[in-house]
Parts: sequence; structure tokens; C-alpha cells
Amino acid sequence: MSNAHRYSIRPLNPAAHLFEVRLTVAKPDPQGQVFAMPAWIPGSYMIRDYARHVVAVRAEADGVGLYLKKLDKSHWQTEPTERAVTLTLEIYAHDESVRGAHLDMTHAYFNGPCVFPAVVGQEDIECEVEIAATDLPEAKNWRVATSMNRAGAESYGFGGYAASDYAELIDHPVEIGNLSIGEFQVDDVPHVIAIRGNTKADMARLCHDLQTLCSFHMQMLGAPRDLDRYVFLLHAPGNGYGGLEHRWSSSLVADRDSLPIRGDEGISPEYRKFLGLVSHEYFHLWNVKRMKPHVFTPYDLSQESHTELLWVFEGITSYYDDLALVRSGLIPASDYLELLGQTVTRVIRGQGRRLQSVADSSFDAWTKFYKQDANAGNAIVSYYTKGSLIALALDLKLRSETDGRVSLDDVMRVCWEKWGETGEGMPERGLEEVSSEVSGLDLGDFFDAAVRGTGELALEQLLHDHGVDYCLRKAKGREDKGGDEVDADKLPAVWLGADLAVRGGKPVFASLSNGGPAECAGVSPGDEIVALDGIRADVSDSDTRIRRYRPGDKSTLTVFRGDELITLKLKWAEAPADTCYLQEDGDAGTIAAERRSNWLKAQ
Repeated sequence: MSNAHRYSIRPLNPAAHLFEVRLTVAKPDPQGQVFAMPAWIPGSYMIRDYARHVVAVRAEADGVGLYLKKLDKSHWQTEPTERAVTLTLEIYAHDESVRGAHLDMTHAYFNGPCVFPAVVGQEDIECEVEIAATDLPEAKNWRVATSMNRAGAESYGFGGYAASDYAELIDHPVEIGNLSIGEFQVDDVPHVIAIRGNTKADMARLCHDLQTLCSFHMQMLGAPRDLDRYVFLLHAPGNGYGGLEHRWSSSLVADRDSLPIRGDEGISPEYRKFLGLVSHEYFHLWNVKRMKPHVFTPYDLSQESHTELLWVFEGITSYYDDLALVRSGLIPASDYLELLGQTVTRVIRGQGRRLQSVADSSFDAWTKFYKQDANAGNAIVSYYTKGSLIALALDLKLRSETDGRVSLDDVMRVCWEKWGETGEGMPERGLEEVSSEVSGLDLGDFFDAAVRGTGELALEQLLHDHGVDYCLRKAKGREDKGGDEVDADKLPAVWLGADLAVRGGKPVFASLSNGGPAECAGVSPGDEIVALDGIRADVSDSDTRIRRYRPGDKSTLTVFRGDELITLKLKWAEAPADTCYLQEDGDAGTIAAERRSNWLKAQ
């Protein structure tokens, strides 16, 4: 008998969202084999306790049941035996996110951590997987899309697959259903996009644009030695957005209407957003899936793994995702500056940037960033968005202070050589040290201030040095994301200092800005808006109502807090200039214009 761990997974009851997973261990620990379900999935830094979805579990050897003791929330141990042990689990799968598992009458999808238990102490042993079909009539045309190596299965078919060890096994998400599939090559590496959803997407256009984008990334850092295939798994519902990276694939969710259809010309804002998502997850195949923090080598999926480097692996990736769109020629420079202005806007609107550094945000991701509440904007900063602006600032600083000799691209290439292909984890100050070594600059003060400090980044001057004007204005309304110029006479004079939302059909205060008019009036998050100055208030007309007021005006605000009606006195304040837009400086000198060109067209 092979010593490989033999897994099988089949839809046990799609209507009840139940998978059956079987695992046979040829040579179990004779003292009693321990099995474990992961507590989290790499790339999403929150304890999710996947064992909670196990609704039944049993063990047997040669058809005879074994006593199975639960040790804690995610570990089980069999009674001692030297015979092959088979563990059988029933797992509830009704999570359609890219981090979960989902099964119904229309498809099956799963991430390995959600369904495959680890054989504790034997994680390095090869894994064989049988992906079984269901006999549902609706499933007669289902196909299988995954980056897992086939071991007997036909292309896109059910049957045998294999992984070199447990870490690889759980790094291959699987999508099963009526899939639209497109194929293309990037530097002789086969790439696939498999789409689930009722779309009319132009597959030829998608494959062309994805090939262009992926080729750019590949040219920048080079193909990893073990990259022999790559699969994009895309779920395209009516509404949704998200992604999760893997070593040979990524799981994506994007609105079906964001995808191009035949006859479409140019790139719509929605399609541009989709391409940015693809770019982000694809860049991760280098930055975090192979080159990763030292604490992630290897992953400990039983508990939190703290690092201050998530700003490097998510922030720098967030910098390059949109930058790659303009550098590859998919979008013009004006589009990129619009997207960059929106990123700046998201950061400066959050007062938490003044309290939390990106190093702390990275470290506390498990308990703060992934568990946000109504006060999150006042208390935390995103290591994604501010991290991307730190990457921008570092890139522009390197370019200007070395006269274009060194850029962040060069730093990333050296980091990849040191910690990507070698498999060694990046030390906590690794990127900082490489940046100084490659450039010859003393960057200690920069990183202390930008990464471990809470001050403002010197973006205005850095962008000016690269022929770009940094401009701020007031927000024109609750849907204003920034990035574009607006006539001053179209902007409101005051602000409420609150985000409004509709919950349960009722207009409520979703969150409040510290020191804003709403908070100063005594509003609490979750208060239901009843009336403003005696007139019924609603979220949909809030922008129009606010335009009637001027700084210093006073209003009566009526809210429900629970079932109690409360009347509050509100004093309107001048709206802050917290909305950014960037423009090419038409009067930029020759040096600044050349720097801008080299930055946006670099390869």
C-alpha cells in the first residue's frame, strides 16, 4: 500500500450543503493518530475555526470503528492502532466567499482548509485526492477547475489529483459546475480562467487582456521555478467583489456586469476594477505566496501568526496592482492617476491613520483589521491602502534621490532573489535593509516615520517632483470616492461627519467621525434617522438636504435609539478638504516630466 495520504471528497447532500470527506492514513501514529482542521486560511488573517463546520466525524480501521476523542476545538485523536485508519467527516458548506466552501444544486466550491484535515506529524507526506461527481441530473455537464496536478483525472474532469504535501493540498481551491473556460499562455506557462456565473463575457477579450497583464508581471520578476500552470477561478454573480491568492491559482469574485461583452470598446470603470483585482492576486504569486514573512515559513494554521510586514505583502501588492495596468498599456495615465487619487482619499478620510501605524495594523490584523466595528475608521489604518501609499512614496523617493538609477522595482527583484526562490522567510526589517543596500541611501528615518509612525507622508512634494499635481477638495456627496476634479460651486459647504446606510429597511448612522457634527451632537452608531429639522430624513436625499446648510447653522435631529425617540441639537461645521485628485502638471520641467514618464512606463 502506498504511504500517501488518500483523500476523497464528494457532494453527500447538495440540498443540505453537505460534503463527505474521507481520509485514509496507511501508517498512523501507533499511539493514536491526531487529526486537525486549520483555524485560518493563508491570505486572510483572522481565526475562522473551520472545524466548526464539521457536523459529523468518525474513524475506523479495516471496517471496524475506532474510538475518536476530541482534544480541543479543532483536533481529534484515534485510539491506538497499527492498522490503516480512515477518518470520515461530513462538512457543512454554505460560505460563498473566496475563503470558504459552498455546495448546492448548482455547483460545488471548496478551499482545502475548509474540508481537508491534516494528519498531525505527517504533513510532509504526499496526498492523493479523489474528487467524485454527483448523480444529480443538474450536474451532468459539470466540470472541475483547479490548479491541483491531475493524477488520473481527465482535463477539467472528476477523478484523481495529487499534491506533494499537506501545505500544497490546501493551496488549490476547486470550482465544480457549469464553467466557461478560457486558456492562454504567458511565457510558455499555461494559464486558465474558469468562470462560474450567468455571464456573456467576451472570453477572447478577457484572455487577451489577462495575457497582457500577466506578461507584464512575469517580465518584472521572472517566472518562479515551480510555476508550470496558473488558474483564475472567477465567480461572477450579480453583485460581489473579492479575491484570495494561492501559489498556482487565485479565487476571484466580481460582478458579472463588470466583464466585457462582445462589441465593448475601451475599458469601463467596472472592468478596470476587475483587472485591478486580477493584477493584485496575480502579483501575490511572488509577493506572499513564495516570498513571505519569516513567521509564515511554515504557516502555523492552528493560531495567529503575528508579523509587522503585512504592509509589505499587501500594501506593495496594492501599489503594483493598478500601476501594472498603466505600465502594461491597458489603461492611460489619467485613469491611473484617478485610481491613485481614490486611494489617497480613502487613507486621508480615516482618522485612524493618526493613531495606528501600518506596522501595528499589520500585527493587529487578526483582532482589528479583520474585525472592524463602527469605530474602525477612527481607530485603525489599512495596511493595504496606506501600505500602497508608502510603497508609492518609497518608489518616488528612490527614483528622485538616485537620479533614476534605483526604483522599488529593483528592490523587489533583489528581495525576490533573497527570499523568493530560496524559500527563506523575509526578516521583519528585510525590505528596509535591501532598500538601503540597493540605493545606497540612509532610509532609516523614512521607514521609522512611514511604517512605524503616524504622521503624513510627503506625497505632495514627491508627486510634484514627478510632474504630478496633488490636489484636495471637499467631497461632493456620500458616494464621492475622489480621483476627479469638481467645480467648487458644486461642493457642499458643510458635512455631517457620519456615514449613513440602510439596514433592515431603515436609515441609520453606520459610523461617525471623531469630532464631527454628528458625534458632537450625541449621535451613536446604529441610531435610526427619523427627522432633520422636523422633516423626515432618508439616506437617498441626504446630500441634497445637507447642501441647504452653512457652517454655524443649528439643526434639530430626531433619532430612534432602540425603541426610544431622542432629540439632539446639531451644529453644522465646514466640510473638510479630504478628497484627493491628481493631475499631470502641464508646466512640469523637463526633469520632472522625464521622471513621470519613467515611473509610469517602467519595465
